[in-house]
Amino acid sequence: MATKSKAYEGSQQEYGVVWERNVMMPVRDGVKLATDIYYPATDGKRAGGKFPVVLERTPYDKQSAVNVTKGKYFARRGYVCVIQDVRGRFRSEGEWYPFAHEAPDGFDCVEWLGTRSWSNGKVGTMGDSYCGSDQAALATMNPPHLSTMIVAVGAANYFHSSMRQNGALEQRFLIYAIRMAVTSKEAEADPVLKAELEKAWTQNIRQIVDKFPLRAGTTVLRRVPSYEKWAIDILTHGEYDDYWKQRGYAPDEYYEEHADVPSLYLGGWYDTYPRNTTESFVELSRMKKSPQRLLMGPWTHGQYEITNSGDADFGVDSHIHYHDLKLAWFDHYMKGLHTEFADWEPVRIFTMGTGSGRRNYDGRVEFGGWWRSEKEWPLSGTKYTPYYLNTGGVLTTKKPAKSAAPSTFTFDPKNPVPTIGGSMSAVEPIMVAGAFDQRGRADFHGCKDTMPLNTRKDVLTFQTDVLPQDVEATGPIEVRLWIASSAVDTDFTAKLIDVHPPTDDYPDGLAMNITDSIMRARYRNSWEKPELMEPGKTYELKFELFPTSMVFRKGHRIRADISSSNWPRFDVNPNTGEPLGVPQAMLVAQQTVFHDAERPSRVVLPIIPERSAGTGQNGPGTI
Repeated sequence: MATKSKAYEGSQQEYGVVWERNVMMPVRDGVKLATDIYYPATDGKRAGGKFPVVLERTPYDKQSAVNVTKGKYFARRGYVCVIQDVRGRFRSEGEWYPFAHEAPDGFDCVEWLGTRSWSNGKVGTMGDSYCGSDQAALATMNPPHLSTMIVAVGAANYFHSSMRQNGALEQRFLIYAIRMAVTSKEAEADPVLKAELEKAWTQNIRQIVDKFPLRAGTTVLRRVPSYEKWAIDILTHGEYDDYWKQRGYAPDEYYEEHADVPSLYLGGWYDTYPRNTTESFVELSRMKKSPQRLLMGPWTHGQYEITNSGDADFGVDSHIHYHDLKLAWFDHYMKGLHTEFADWEPVRIFTMGTGSGRRNYDGRVEFGGWWRSEKEWPLSGTKYTPYYLNTGGVLTTKKPAKSAAPSTFTFDPKNPVPTIGGSMSAVEPIMVAGAFDQRGRADFHGCKDTMPLNTRKDVLTFQTDVLPQDVEATGPIEVRLWIASSAVDTDFTAKLIDVHPPTDDYPDGLAMNITDSIMRARYRNSWEKPELMEPGKTYELKFELFPTSMVFRKGHRIRADISSSNWPRFDVNPNTGEPLGVPQAMLVAQQTVFHDAERPSRVVLPIIPERSAGTGQNGPGTI
């Protein structure tokens, strides 16, 4: 006779809410941080007793509608909910230099909250993006009252796979500096400056991007000095030095000191942090005793309740109710209730790609997918399979011929390949995240026509034969390119693509981007000590694409596109070898990609045996 499982429990909406605005919490250097506190209430007054505390620290205005809703949601369910403006933003004192102070400021905040008369001493943290990364930073200082964390789309290391990626700059952060300056304290104090910043953001941002790299004193950012300094710093700090090893930028440098508390790492395949998210889970699971959990969906940045990423729709099962998910986590780890997390395996992921491929009523591709539970990441039994680049644009698991001729193209940094979707935190209208057919679009910045990107002479395409059966790739992905260049420094890009066959809905078929990345050649041997190349000499470049979980369906093809630019997502390499971020002349580079037996360029895919391809370990289902 089967044993009946215990019913799930959860906090009910049993309280009213009262709040305090702009409580000025002191930190160690005397700066005071503006803090809104939402209390459970009875009969319009703060409820008696002690409560667990949930905290979010944000640069995006603690009094925004979404944050007020969040505060009330948790207070009504028996938590004191605290939302705080980080240093230098909105009502908090001090100067904002992104991430620099979040470790000590966050530590002081957790400890202050853990010792209040209305606190039971347990403080849980939550938040997404910046608000996920500032949790990781404070956790490196191991505050005694930290009880648990929900780190959503946050960083483990901003140098290796966020602000910079394999040596190249993600230019969205330069755009981010301008967008954030619109709501700076300087702008709020000066209506003329605010109007100038709003004009830069709403009317002139395309022209500003076209003139990158950003130069000090040449844009309206000059009037918001700390914002401009940060933008120039991340642009010009190309090496992995002490600047990048600060706690706020590189929590992974301090994992030995990191708090050992139950933590949920939540990310999306089309988000900007899937590599950071999975790596945080892997390393902290190995090092800590507390439960560490990983949840990866098909989402773009923070869009957990949206079922599409770009032009791909994953169905209603891909949606989660984010507040309910967080409540279930806190209820289990802060109140000891038997919620769904009592029964979760360490890893919960959404595997994409099993939909019909038809156009739905929203005009998107039915990409489909399913949720599955696993005991580890990467998955056990993964077969890391080389897919070799071969002459004639072939991608195959067969090793190339000994005498195969290389592929060549010309890279002109003045005419870069435009960005069409991808795994990123997009800054619209300049860039849009997600999966898109890889052809030009008038509404995507940098596109000059509507032709497929691989019709360009500077894009090399390698694809498999039509797949005779489903092929699942779930896990980290490595690229190894044997290259030569006429330049002393240059970039190479790789993009993994799902090629759909022609249908009535899509007579030309589709080429949907799955994941990609870039590698700056000067960093091929060291992130700390760049080395220029000798023109014409052969080198091997090794770099990671962002991880994914994807089924390439029977009748589709797997494709890899190789080029030297992906703009404006990444800064364009001028091919001169001069210091990064400095405006300079641009040189055209002649690029060679080898794919012979002695120099076998390849994409190494994490192929999952047929035990789960197409169905999932636990079958179709929801979170």
